[in-house]
Amino acid sequence: MDTRFDELLDFPCYQTFKVLGVAHEELPEHVVSCLQQHAPDDYNPSIRPSTKGNYHSVSVDVKVTSKEHMETIYIELGKLELVRVVL
Repeated sequence: MDTRFDELLDFPCYQTFKVLGVAHEELPEHVVSCLQQHAPDDYNPSIRPSTKGNYHSVSVDVKVTSKEHMETIYIELGKLELVRVVL
């Protein structure tokens, strides 16, 4: 992953990660568990169901320390089985 995060952001900073995934009760737990591995903190995810209820959006504010740290979080969240898109 080659991004321009370092040109656009001053690190460390807080970034909101929005994870779109299958509407499953364990989705928020999986997202927070992944974040705990890469950026330990107390997270309070915001969860919104899609109009038809097939998907959930999980938004979490995360303190990222560098471009590489941010890229790692995007990659690792994208690997979760229930996740479809990470914004």
